[in-house]
Amino acid sequence: MDTQLLSAFLAVAETSSFSVPAERLHLTQPAVSKRIAALEEQLGVRLFDRIARHVSLTENGQRLLPRAQRILREIEDTERVIRDLSGSVSGPLAIATSHHIGLHRLPPVLREFSRRHPEVRLEIEFMDSEKAHDAVAQGNLEFAVITLAPAGSAPRLEAREVWPDPLSVMVARDHPLAGHARVSIGELAQHAAVLPGPGTYTGQILQQLFDASGVRLEVSMETNYLETLRMLAAIGLGWSVLPDSMRTEELVALELTEARLARSLGYVYHRDRTLSNAARAFIALLNPVAPNV
Repeated sequence: MDTQLLSAFLAVAETSSFSVPAERLHLTQPAVSKRIAALEEQLGVRLFDRIARHVSLTENGQRLLPRAQRILREIEDTERVIRDLSGSVSGPLAIATSHHIGLHRLPPVLREFSRRHPEVRLEIEFMDSEKAHDAVAQGNLEFAVITLAPAGSAPRLEAREVWPDPLSVMVARDHPLAGHARVSIGELAQHAAVLPGPGTYTGQILQQLFDASGVRLEVSMETNYLETLRMLAAIGLGWSVLPDSMRTEELVALELTEARLARSLGYVYHRDRTLSNAARAFIALLNPVAPNV
């Protein structure tokens, strides 16, 4: 079976579109459609329903999806293992990371890695930590540098902390709570909040704390971009919870009386997946004292 056809199938399945995969695969939209048609003809079944502009998998397409993912992953792993037999650190290295880590933690690591290993072609994909975690668990990514799950990683995933990341409640300097060195959860609940979504690991940490205190957490505005939350808090639209490293002169950091907030930033990889030489070299830079992986 032609891997180019399977790649086109996966791209359309993931995006529910023919135009987006065309850009991703550097093809025209008719070329993508032609590849899907060729695969459907080869298999003798219809893989997608196309109703108006909506594209969805048929039952046959849903059955093919995990098999196509597995086939392409096995081919990719085989190519990597053979390439790595030489011991060289080269070839593509796809890294998933969050916007916050990519902006504030990874730049010096990326600079040093590129200096040491110029033959590696880095491919950085920015996504929410939760999505990257799931992609590694499903075998779609080799490893990711993310906010680690507060409740522990999925089975068969190895998670290592690289950067402890203390958090604080932050408010604008003219906020009613700005004069308090410490605040309680009950006091926070009386004011508007601008916070990460409940599906984020940072949001889960805060929600668990409120639940344990028996106080309802009500959010005025939410976004998963910490830089946006910092701006919203700085102009006085509500209190937020941000990494201590993001504090500016416009913000006042407050301690919670109930607990010290913190999260862990690090990397995750699948224990059943053989890491490429490039991935091992990158991890060695992330954590020089880490055990062999």
